Amino acid sequence: MLRLLSAASLLALSSGALAQTVVSSQRAAAATSQSSMPTPAYPESRRGDVVDTSFGEKVADPYRWLENDVRTDKEVAAWVEAQNKVTQAALTALPGKAWFKDRIGKLMDYERYGVPQKEGQRYFYSYNPGLLNQPQLFVRDSWNGKGRLLIDPNTWAKDGATALAGYRPSNSGKLMTFEIQDGGTDWRIIKVMDVATGKVMEDELRWAKYGGGVQWLGDEGFFYSRFPATGDKPDFQSLAYNQAIYYHRIGTPQSADIKVFATPEHKEYGHGISVSSDEKWATITSSVGTDARYEVHTIDLAKGSPAKGWQVKKVVSGFDNAWNMIDTVGSTAYFSTNKDAPRYRVVKMDMAAATPTWTTVVAETEQPIDGASIVGDKLVLTYLKDATTRAAVFSLNGKPLKDIALGELGTAGGFGGKPGDSETFYAFTSFTRPSTIYRLDLKSGAQEVFAQPKLTFDPTLFETEQVFYPSKDGTKVPMFIVRKKGQAGPAPTLLYGYGGFDISLTPTFSAGRMAWLEAGGTYVLANLRGGGEYGKAWHDAGRLNNKQNVFDDFAWAGKYLKANAYTSPKGLAIQGGSNGGLLVGAVVNQNPDLINAANASVGVMDMLRFDQWTAGRYWVDDYGYPSKEADWRVLRAYSPYHNIKPGVAYPPVLVTTADTDDRVVPGHSFKYTAALQAADPAGAPHLIRIETRAGHGSGKPTDKIIEEGADVMAFLAYHTGLAMPPSD
Repeated sequence: MLRLLSAASLLALSSGALAQTVVSSQRAAAATSQSSMPTPAYPESRRGDVVDTSFGEKVADPYRWLENDVRTDKEVAAWVEAQNKVTQAALTALPGKAWFKDRIGKLMDYERYGVPQKEGQRYFYSYNPGLLNQPQLFVRDSWNGKGRLLIDPNTWAKDGATALAGYRPSNSGKLMTFEIQDGGTDWRIIKVMDVATGKVMEDELRWAKYGGGVQWLGDEGFFYSRFPATGDKPDFQSLAYNQAIYYHRIGTPQSADIKVFATPEHKEYGHGISVSSDEKWATITSSVGTDARYEVHTIDLAKGSPAKGWQVKKVVSGFDNAWNMIDTVGSTAYFSTNKDAPRYRVVKMDMAAATPTWTTVVAETEQPIDGASIVGDKLVLTYLKDATTRAAVFSLNGKPLKDIALGELGTAGGFGGKPGDSETFYAFTSFTRPSTIYRLDLKSGAQEVFAQPKLTFDPTLFETEQVFYPSKDGTKVPMFIVRKKGQAGPAPTLLYGYGGFDISLTPTFSAGRMAWLEAGGTYVLANLRGGGEYGKAWHDAGRLNNKQNVFDDFAWAGKYLKANAYTSPKGLAIQGGSNGGLLVGAVVNQNPDLINAANASVGVMDMLRFDQWTAGRYWVDDYGYPSKEADWRVLRAYSPYHNIKPGVAYPPVLVTTADTDDRVVPGHSFKYTAALQAADPAGAPHLIRIETRAGHGSGKPTDKIIEEGADVMAFLAYHTGLAMPPSD
């Protein structure tokens, strides 16, 4: 499945007037304690004298020294330790901390399965019985047979911070690569296992990022992508260039790997490879940033070998459109593309032809295609309908056959398979239901449950509605509102957003959000411009010189919620991560009186230097180039770090990051927090929570997820007046 770039034991209150009195008195107490909470004594953040001059304007950067790597700079390490000490003291004292930690832990204590992947006659899937720090990997000999443990990453590190980041079985199911991620880094170590015996082989590959994109060729070897070696240890801050495709033969050292494709004349190009299910064709997709704009090369694998090499043929040039390889049937290759179809269409071509000719199989519709696969002799497509999943089955010539019934508003993912298969598996989730895994027989149309969690709450006690509110310029923006059924009147509200990189936010389950709902809060997800919910036009309307639209969409969502009594005048909290952390920082700066509490997580906060580290150079597709004056002036106008003003009463802000994040380096959050604390030292609390042995988010152990979730929710609850229900 190729995706284009988610009340029996409910802590319910007693019914009637007595319960209402209890809730009212608790909220009154929370509001009283809120007003008397002292501002923490922040650690000193040394101000440097760095001033940059760009396009005739001088811009001070007094906290440039906080960009240095905490692993090697003692002053930065001391600053991190001092900030964490202050933050932990403040968060531990919050009245809701213990309740949220207990409740989130209980809400996460359920069986969680990954979508099975079938290779040969084996079914591979991840599994967590509840509160293991890392999910395990199992295999079955039949889809409904007994599972056998293959890998338990919980034995790899005492702190649980070393994760199984991915796996890829060979087509026969006999061998399997697996990827080790330590401390949340984007770097991966690739190893190989014999599935029958569970023996880990001597093969070990390094210098792969984001998984390496392993693609097997028989059981003899596989293709993967990697960057040049950076010495004895990975480089966690420098820009990564010169990604290349290699072939690794099982049983040989990495030094013997064969370079299959590289572009040394264009070091900034990134490359990935996909091998067809019949292993006759390979497709190399090259990119220059985060946009879905690719060049495509193909390889006829029958006309070459690892020893002799392969001939690479370019079939798409220009980096103008997306071309996502689905699979091949014979020499006919199927792709999804946004060429002449901003919401995507499915096309096919003859890989053996001297000159490719593209033919439309499934035309573009009003609903963007979100994923595509070939299973058996059918195409399975998923669409986005107002940010929820719709799935449909087509013949290979594009004839509509049937829709796949999914039920309530939610998100479905998976639908993997191969030509010749008769079955596929998918997961379905919503805001109030954790993932259930289904098996779908495409011949009979029958669906069966592969795995369904036993819940510790009653999802029927909550309801989800979708509204379309007007943004500043009148654009209608969709927004999901989740709360208890029958809940009337305003309640403390948590508003979440992202708005960027063509990424669509759809309904998914979160234990932290469910705890917020159980406490009587409202959760809201706004589908801001900049995402991919409505295709290319929606994305374009929220990036580059249109980025301010995203901030306006988010602020106007908050205004709508207050104006329509979903939340109280002092009850609006906002939250976002990564690009969403940037969103939170910018909206707090621009609307300090609207926002009552904020959590900016792993955010991109310095928009004038974001392209200086690790993956930052890719983001120019969405943000623009700081080296170009027109882009620089747009970035300067909203950069969170550069637009904090002394004397402004900013709302309470909790910044969360990790000391070893090598996606959005923590210097972004360090500098932003130092500037915020200096600008408003006696105002509302402006704290930073810095996780250790963690990265941008993936691979984080369960105990750290629970602890961080409790800290964040308790902070936001305290500053919006959300009171905790009575304990069991």
